[in-house]
Amino acid sequence: MTDADGPELRAVGEDALLVELGSAEQVAALYAQLLDRRAELPEIAEVVPAARTVLLDGVADRAALARALAGWELPEHPPADGPLVTLPTVYDGPDLAEVAALWGVSPEAAVRIHTGAEYRVAFCGFAPGFGYLTGLAPRYEVPRRDSPRSSVPAGSVALAGPYTGVYPRSSPGGWQLLGRTVVPLWDERREPAALLTPGVRVRFTAERG
Repeated sequence: MTDADGPELRAVGEDALLVELGSAEQVAALYAQLLDRRAELPEIAEVVPAARTVLLDGVADRAALARALAGWELPEHPPADGPLVTLPTVYDGPDLAEVAALWGVSPEAAVRIHTGAEYRVAFCGFAPGFGYLTGLAPRYEVPRRDSPRSSVPAGSVALAGPYTGVYPRSSPGGWQLLGRTVVPLWDERREPAALLTPGVRVRFTAERG
């Protein structure tokens, strides 16, 4: 694998390989290529993207896999052809006005900004079904709350740093809450149980409460 930022491949445990990359875009591009070209690689049990790494777990032949990946070139931008999920959202969150002030706009304009972007699930974590969504321009990054809430309702649409997220269940959290959706993010009767998986595209639409 060749890249200007010099990705590193590291052996982890008995049968895993960790690829460290320079950006979330490179992670997304590598993840997409791994899914597309998995049949030509040594057996891999699981591919797990994160913010700056991709973990390849249950690798049948780490040396052969490392050699195969060494020749790959990653595209500058990740593919934008993943499945699209639309999340109708009521923008009445307790932090909407604060986020709008940080952006220097009205709450109504903040809603238009948030619904005007198309997002992509970069990786999952924190809780089952919680996806870290990229898509907002860097100027719209916001800090986490100074004091996390002890309980954030399920379906809450929130921002923190460069990410948008939707809480799949009630849990503590320190993200800025913009609104709420009634779409279930996690359903064990569904396959896959998580609605938002890496590579999925997401659009938010404003709905009346």
